[in-house]
Amino acid sequence: MLRMNRETTGFESSDTLVVVDRSRRRRTAMIAAAVAVVALLLALFFMRGSQEPAGGDGAGEGGRGGQLPSVTVVVPGRTQVARTMVASGALAARRDQPVGVPGEGGQVTRVLVDAGSWVGQGQVLATIERSVQSQEAAQLAAQVQVARADAQLAANELQRAQALVARGFVSKADVDRRSAARDAAAARVRVAVAQLNAARARIGRLDIRAPTSGLVLQRSVEVGQVVGPGSGALFRLARGGEMEMRARLGQQDISAIRVGMPASVTPIGTSKSVSGRIWQVSPIIDPQSRQGEVRIAIPLRARDPPGRLRRGEDFVGSNDCAAASAERAVLSDARGNYVYIINAKNEVERRDVEVGTVDDSGVTIAEGLSGQEAVVLSAGPFLTPGQKVAPKRQAAR
Repeated sequence: MLRMNRETTGFESSDTLVVVDRSRRRRTAMIAAAVAVVALLLALFFMRGSQEPAGGDGAGEGGRGGQLPSVTVVVPGRTQVARTMVASGALAARRDQPVGVPGEGGQVTRVLVDAGSWVGQGQVLATIERSVQSQEAAQLAAQVQVARADAQLAANELQRAQALVARGFVSKADVDRRSAARDAAAARVRVAVAQLNAARARIGRLDIRAPTSGLVLQRSVEVGQVVGPGSGALFRLARGGEMEMRARLGQQDISAIRVGMPASVTPIGTSKSVSGRIWQVSPIIDPQSRQGEVRIAIPLRARDPPGRLRRGEDFVGSNDCAAASAERAVLSDARGNYVYIINAKNEVERRDVEVGTVDDSGVTIAEGLSGQEAVVLSAGPFLTPGQKVAPKRQAAR
């Protein structure tokens, strides 16, 4: 005989029997009660979320302020941010002065300097044979003496004639002729002196002199060589010993370079840098390479061998920028780089920015910020423009 707890339905039937397990019925009742409690809690949560206080910002800052998401912000300010650019280029004289033959030339008799020598303005670099020119100058000097003697004789004759004209021994016409002869003799003296000075000037041009003080970069003449006006440059000087580095930069970098910016040049093969300054920025960009030339003036000391200065590197530039203190503050999408800022109503606003340099200290914002905004440092990817937040300010580094 089957023994179990059972109960029948409310109506009698001889051929129908319903058997119910009481433990299963109790478990079902517990599950239903739990579902009802969860549904009640969800309903209460949504009812509270939909009820927004009429007080606006004042209510949000009061008892309900903890419901707003908390974000960390920083006011970056503006600071002088150094921008470093590295380039290579050839070193050359800032003012390369070729020195050639100023006169008619001749055979070189002496060369007094060599490459690497420091010279002063007007110093003789080389001399050219001048024996013929010296004899011509001596001849002209003698002609000057003859002309002066003739002029003295003409002056004496005029003086005697003027003394006799009052007695009637010499006519007025004779006095005029003697006066003209004296003037002609004086003119011949001046002509002879001018010819002598011209000859001496030609002899002086046979000395090849330095036009300015500086460093001799190249010597292209030897003793015995015959030179003339068509011989080209015999020497090359760096005026004042000033050298320069001619670096090439891309058009984006060269737009940030200004005349007067400091630079440091390190010759290849050495670890010692030479301080310089940018003195010229090319106004033309090469259409093929999209690069421009920057010229950096550097001093060259007497003890520095010029042969070691061939190529170098330069570090230039500084910009006044607003700087965010963490790289995570800058976000990007299809429209470009941007940051979130918090306005006076504690609402999120998007601000498009242009990123400058990125290093260990953070991100430099070149454009888009004045430096006085409250920039969101954290939680940026989870915010949307117009959303209210509770800003937590962090000191700028």
